[in-house]
Order: sequence, then C-alpha cells, then structure tokens
Amino acid sequence: MIATAASGGVGPGIGLVHYLVVAAILFALGVFGIIINRKNLIVMLMAVELILLAVNLNLVAFSAALHDLVGQVFAMFVLTVAAGEAAIGLAILVIYFRGRGTIAVDDASAMKG
Repeated sequence: MIATAASGGVGPGIGLVHYLVVAAILFALGVFGIIINRKNLIVMLMAVELILLAVNLNLVAFSAALHDLVGQVFAMFVLTVAAGEAAIGLAILVIYFRGRGTIAVDDASAMKG
C-alpha cells in the first residue's frame, strides 16, 4: 500500500499522486522542448534539465512515501551529474560560439573531424 497524506505520506494535504502529476508535466515539457525546438542549443539543454528535474521529483516523492532514503540519496547523485552536464555543455557551447559566432544547431552538423 502506498502511503497517502492521511497516513503520514509525503506531506500534509498533498499526496503522492500530486507529486507524480507535477513530475509528469515537467517531463512532458522537457520532451516537447527538445522535439519542438531543435534550433537553439541552450533551450535544448534546459529541456534536458527539466527532464532530470522530473526524475528527481519522482525519486524524492517515492522515497518520502515509502520512508526510505535511497531515493533521496540517488537524487543527489543525479543532481551532481546534471550539474556536471550543464557545466560541460555550456563550456562546449561557449567554445563553439567563439569559433563560429552562432549557436544554431544546424551549423553543428558541419563539425566533422
């Protein structure tokens, strides 16, 4: 049985389903951000971060509902990887912009080598 707010679940008045709905909305926004906008690399990186945020929200919500800290610890590892991914992605973006003068994804296909 999954714990609800009445039985000491995730929070007062807010059940596990509420967190899952918010996470699903964030995940859908991230996926739509990648599918719809394939021109701007910064928006694509932000969409990937939204997807990782949705996964973290699920991990923490299930961890709190099941009274187990493993999900919260794993969410910290995901946040660490996401921070590294953002830093490296932005560094590559800055170097690419210095060389080309634009960050259009269409021009990135010309990089072979």
